[in-house]
Amino acid sequence: MEVYEAIRTRRTVRQYKPDAVPESVIMKILRAGRWSPSSSNSQPWNFVVVTDPATIARLAEVATQGPFIADAPLVIAIVMVPDAPRPQLDAGRALQQMELVAWDEGLGTCFVGVRVEEQQVGVKEILGIPDDYHLITLMPYGYRTGQPSGRASVPRKPMSEIAHRNHFGTPYETA
Repeated sequence: MEVYEAIRTRRTVRQYKPDAVPESVIMKILRAGRWSPSSSNSQPWNFVVVTDPATIARLAEVATQGPFIADAPLVIAIVMVPDAPRPQLDAGRALQQMELVAWDEGLGTCFVGVRVEEQQVGVKEILGIPDDYHLITLMPYGYRTGQPSGRASVPRKPMSEIAHRNHFGTPYETA
C-alpha cells in the first residue's frame, strides 16, 4: 500500500479478530515507532508490548475509555521517558507511524486515552512502568473484522476552511 493510500483509508478500529499478531508484524510496528522523528533526535519512547490475554483483560478493566481492549490480541503501551522535551508530540509522531504500518498489514487500532490519575497508576502498576515515566496511551491492535469503509465516506471539512495561502483567512486555492 502506498503511504498516501494508507493515510487516506486508515480508520479507527475497535473490533478485532482473535487471531494472534505474528512476531514479524509486531517487530515491523515497533520499528516504525523506533524510526519516527523526535525532538532533537532524543528518541524518548518506550513501547510495552502486551500479548498475554490475562494482562490485556486487566488493562481493559482499568482503562475504562477502552473496554474493547479486552478483545485485542495485542496492546502496545506508548511510554515516554521522564525528561522527554515534548512527550505528547513525539509520542504522537511514533504512534502515527505505528498505526500506518499496522493498517498496511491488515490490522486496526484505536488510541485509548488513560488520562484519569487512578487509571494511570493502575496501568503503570500492571505493566511495571516507573512512576516518573509518561504513559501516553494504550494502543490495541488486531486484525480488522470486516472491511471498514474508506475515509472518502467520512465527511471532511472543505480545504477552503482549513488551508490558507500566505495569510490566515485567505483560502488556499490551487493556481
